[in-house]
Amino acid sequence: MTSHADFVQPPRIASWLVNLFTPAEEAESILGDLLEEFCHLASKAGVPVARRWYWRQTLKTIAHLIRAGFRAAPLSTTAAVVGGFLLMRLLSGLPERAIFAVLQRYKVFDHHFNAYVLFASDGVAIGHVIALLFVGCMVGLAAKGREMVATTTLALILCAMMVAALVWISTHQPVDVAWMLWSCADPLAIVIGGAIVRTRRPAAKPLPLGA
Repeated sequence: MTSHADFVQPPRIASWLVNLFTPAEEAESILGDLLEEFCHLASKAGVPVARRWYWRQTLKTIAHLIRAGFRAAPLSTTAAVVGGFLLMRLLSGLPERAIFAVLQRYKVFDHHFNAYVLFASDGVAIGHVIALLFVGCMVGLAAKGREMVATTTLALILCAMMVAALVWISTHQPVDVAWMLWSCADPLAIVIGGAIVRTRRPAAKPLPLGA
């Protein structure tokens, strides 16, 4: 008789993340090993335990893949990260300059003050996130086969810079919560850009149960 665990799939998001970070030639093997162990654990200890184990292994696997990606091609991966950082600095003020140029060109402040405030605040923040999404895509294109390694590294560097800035600001003035929330979107946009490029390239799909 077939047990209930045989029909249980591992967490889809976790499998997708592993597939996203895994080189195409290794994805089938890694996902297959995780699936086999998940099914075994689900039949022995129960599905909730197996799911928690799968998430833990997902995080460990991703961390290992990032380290392995750097070891496999340190120079090209570093070049992609450095190039992305320079591009990020180059584009950092572009959305603000472009938005204010349009606002001044059409005299929005004089005729539509509420729209002016919206574009001058949230519009600039959204434009900045879009610019970083573009940076993530460019880094992903440059780091072929290591898209997620390069973009995640760049995002972690940006996170470290944000934490340092937050610590410095908090010692001099109250922290703007809205600014902090928008800042959290910046590294996420870079990673999403890398994920977009990664998913457009060939990759192995998560194995169906029993494969």
